Amino acid sequence: MKRVYSSAVFFLGLMSVLFVSCGPSPSEKASQQINRAETLLSQGDTVKAVQSLDSIAKSYPEAVAQIKQAGEMKKRIFVAELVSLRAQRDSLNEQVNALSKNFTTKKGEFDQYMQYVPKRQSVNRSWDRSFIQVHLDASGRIYLSSNYYGDKWLNHVAIRVYDGKLDARTDTVPLNDVNNHHSEFLDKKWEQVSYKNGKSDDVIKFIAEHTDLKLKAVFLGKRYYYIVLETFDKEAVKNAYDLSLVLKAKNKLDKQIKSLEAKVKETN
Repeated sequence: MKRVYSSAVFFLGLMSVLFVSCGPSPSEKASQQINRAETLLSQGDTVKAVQSLDSIAKSYPEAVAQIKQAGEMKKRIFVAELVSLRAQRDSLNEQVNALSKNFTTKKGEFDQYMQYVPKRQSVNRSWDRSFIQVHLDASGRIYLSSNYYGDKWLNHVAIRVYDGKLDARTDTVPLNDVNNHHSEFLDKKWEQVSYKNGKSDDVIKFIAEHTDLKLKAVFLGKRYYYIVLETFDKEAVKNAYDLSLVLKAKNKLDKQIKSLEAKVKETN
């Protein structure tokens, strides 16, 4: 009985060794990962394809040939993405150049980015009128300011733009806020309220989408003051809004391209 038992144990041990030795080798498993990555790539899932390729060196360090193959495949993926993104950026650059014709550019000593100033809203053209001004910089950041020029203080803190039942309103900027400015010269009063950090986003979009309407604006404060938006002021807001979207898309692409270029270098 002991003999039979010993033989059975030996047989099972032998079968286990044979089973293990007959399983896929690390190189074969790595090749399977490469095939999986190719399938994912054909389905358009480059992220998971790269993840599959990255896992090869970690899981099968002895599969030298497959690790090299995975690295070459990753490089091809990154280069193809770079070509595509650069083509998209070229297209966006063309749009930026076309839209920029409506602006002059400047960069002051304390400006982090280039400023885009609508040609019809320059200081020389606008210092003695009440109007809504649009501000845009090269990062794509955009906001409005309401500029009042008159004989009496309004002490305004917000604006509402409307036509009939359609309207949009900025958030409130309190009188003691750094973005609520007052000045006085020769009995004339100037007030400028800047609606930064998203406080004027709804109004910007509203104006950009309704340049065909006869839009009015009311300055909201201790006193109310009404204006009709000039056609060129409405166009300035729309042009700035359009350029803002393109600049943000371009800046996002620039970051993606820079990241991919670094990844390509890593695969060399």
